[in-house]
Amino acid sequence: MGAMAGQCLPSLGRVKLTDLIASEGLPSDTYKISVSTLAQSLTQFSAVIIQLSASDGALLRSGLESAHLYFHQKASYPNAHMVHNHDSRDWCRTSGYYAEPQLCQETYDFRPGLTPTEPNNNTMEYPPAGLPDMFPLLARVARDVLDAITFSLNLRSSAFNGILDNVPLRNREISSSVLSVCCHSSRQAFQGQQHGLTTQDDGQLVMFSDHEHQVDKGLITLVKSDKPGLHIRDFHGNWMLVDADLGPHEAIVYPGLALYYATAGYVTPATHRIDTGSLHGYGRCSLAFKLMPKSMASLSGSEMSAAGHGIEAQFQLPILVDDFMQRTHPVDQLHNRQSFQNYNFPAAQDGSLKSLVKRRKPNTRCKPLPPSKRLRLEAQRVLKERVQEIADKKGIKLRFCSLKDCESHIQSLDSPCGSIRMEIGWPPGVPFVHPHDLPNKAKLGFLEAYEPGWTASQDVESSLIETGQASQYPSNCNAPAHYS
Repeated sequence: MGAMAGQCLPSLGRVKLTDLIASEGLPSDTYKISVSTLAQSLTQFSAVIIQLSASDGALLRSGLESAHLYFHQKASYPNAHMVHNHDSRDWCRTSGYYAEPQLCQETYDFRPGLTPTEPNNNTMEYPPAGLPDMFPLLARVARDVLDAITFSLNLRSSAFNGILDNVPLRNREISSSVLSVCCHSSRQAFQGQQHGLTTQDDGQLVMFSDHEHQVDKGLITLVKSDKPGLHIRDFHGNWMLVDADLGPHEAIVYPGLALYYATAGYVTPATHRIDTGSLHGYGRCSLAFKLMPKSMASLSGSEMSAAGHGIEAQFQLPILVDDFMQRTHPVDQLHNRQSFQNYNFPAAQDGSLKSLVKRRKPNTRCKPLPPSKRLRLEAQRVLKERVQEIADKKGIKLRFCSLKDCESHIQSLDSPCGSIRMEIGWPPGVPFVHPHDLPNKAKLGFLEAYEPGWTASQDVESSLIETGQASQYPSNCNAPAHYS
């Protein structure tokens, strides 16, 4: 799968949830366009706006109103045991109310299987209303978005279902995913906390907590707030207010660290922060659903490798989710590979895309490739595997130039090709391997020395052609491997 191409989005992408839901059979044009918008928005802005139905939006708005009432009735500062201690071992066991003074935030975590939905007998304190109804709604939205991301990466359907909770949960199971009802307030006890001022591009001063660079460790996070304040850093490193113009039925979705690791770095997690400078009283409430992998599962790039993607060494070894969640992950070491699949379909005048599809005449004559070209195709495949293997062992990210650009790079060492050749240790005098070229005699000679027994496969190819076994492959198809 190539790098993302086509026109960049001028602003944060907006996608209807109904257009992202996959159906049996061939993907519709609407689905392809929606997946393309989703992929490009996540690549450029690390976030996307999802448009829900009117009934779902109404449920979330009522949940936000309930959150205001819930936190408002907590007039006094929370006790010491209600202050969150950020213990990484409790990542899948948070439940109920707690406070985070450093973030000027109060939270109520709803986790099915652990959080009671009835009031406590001792305090008779009612939890925020509507949580059992909002949890499955937001979980379904997050899973639909995750399935659309897997489609954009050419992965098999429901590729990550094995690391998610059962639907529904089994008896005595506790949900790894969590619905957090959050309130960023200016409670008097929070006033002593340290804050930092940041100047926006328009010169306006905004205030963020010292813990401003946050990256969620889950797969997908979905946020619905009643007031703007969520800032996410885009691909160029600029902070962008992403919830400034949300509609009544819209929510923000962004990826987390677990998805970054499960996709071998192809989906970069969002770095985000909250503006706490303009809050008065209980100024901003939000619903944040975090789709999390189950603790006993393992994360690895195996699905990406099975789909034919290049996998770096750090993603090849599986890691237990519970260990992954307890580790620290430096934000500055994350990278964006810009490798979502792109589906560019210009809008037709009549609203249909069928007229833009190029019709090809059926090829009734299926000629086999000549033995020399079949051998070169197979040699190219093996060479590319060897280059990727060497690069993975050395931790080198391969970036190949296009055929047009490469024409001026062949004899130059000061070029993208030359730099990669030197890093990998490619033999001098042997033309480098690109996705767009075929091996010449020099490359075949190198392969004979690198891959013992390669020369003998030429006889196998010739015998296949002579016996007619290769006639089943058309001229535009790659032959299967026949080397020892």
